[in-house]
Amino acid sequence: MTGNHFQNIEQLEASLWEAADQLRANSKLTSSEYCMPVLGIIFLRHATNRYNAAVAQIEADRAAGKMAKRPLIQADFLKRRALMLPREARYDEILKLPKGSNLGSALVEAMHAIERSFVPLLNQLPKDYDKFENDLLETVLRIFDSETLRTATGDVFGRIYEYFLMKFAMEGAQDKGEVFTPPSLVQTIVNVIEPDHGKVCDPACGSAEMFVQTSHFIEQHGHDTMRAVTFYGQEKTATTIRLAKMNLAVHGLSGEIAEGNSFYEDLHEMLGKADFVMANPPFNVDAVDAEKIKNDPRLPFGLPGVNSKGAVSNGNEIMSFYTNS
Repeated sequence: MTGNHFQNIEQLEASLWEAADQLRANSKLTSSEYCMPVLGIIFLRHATNRYNAAVAQIEADRAAGKMAKRPLIQADFLKRRALMLPREARYDEILKLPKGSNLGSALVEAMHAIERSFVPLLNQLPKDYDKFENDLLETVLRIFDSETLRTATGDVFGRIYEYFLMKFAMEGAQDKGEVFTPPSLVQTIVNVIEPDHGKVCDPACGSAEMFVQTSHFIEQHGHDTMRAVTFYGQEKTATTIRLAKMNLAVHGLSGEIAEGNSFYEDLHEMLGKADFVMANPPFNVDAVDAEKIKNDPRLPFGLPGVNSKGAVSNGNEIMSFYTNS
């Protein structure tokens, strides 16, 4: 990519954030309240783009005789890293609704329709759109319906999605670093570790960007991600898990994401079983209960320093042991 390309994307990201921030400015909601609805709209736009691209690929394969003409199924789209979106969940169909239609209800039904058609997302998508006035929702929907965004590739939309996650983290929707890890750091970790087969574990998975970047790495080498690896993630915050599942789904990926605190739990029982473990853990935590983890088999060298309050003085060492087990 050229410098001008990056600059254009940066300008686009900034203008989209400024425009979408109208939701908070005009709805009197906090960052945490409007974070998920905005990401849900970006999710729909991105999912629709990927759906349309997959349809075009399917039509080309049929025309070339590579695919039989039969009713399409979800697997046809997942193979092409997209979701098979029901009609009522496609971004352009929502925008075609007659003037005065209840867009909040339409967006809620779109989310329900996706969850019905793709079980890994059941009860995960945002449905809080009844909090917003119709005119405001229409404005935001049209912000993400520019010609540029209708034709944006997965890479461009991935950048936009990441940008919004970062901005929400900075605005206080979650603790910094808990949801979002800078793409440059994620790519560095993936390129160093080269996770290309077997079980891939991230015990502090946040928005699952490690897994998304792993899929890019695998596919750049000509392989099918879902045939090559199985993703296992753990995250202690339910809202962040929803973001992780949305991020995986919009890229046509799936993984086992468990809710738990990795300082105390290994819910996937990955000790000695993972082929690759990578994480950007919650650094500098200094209140891990030493009593709860003193006999944890993931700490073969015992506990690091324990302070007078019975807490591990620096949780970095614990995560270091875990990620090198």
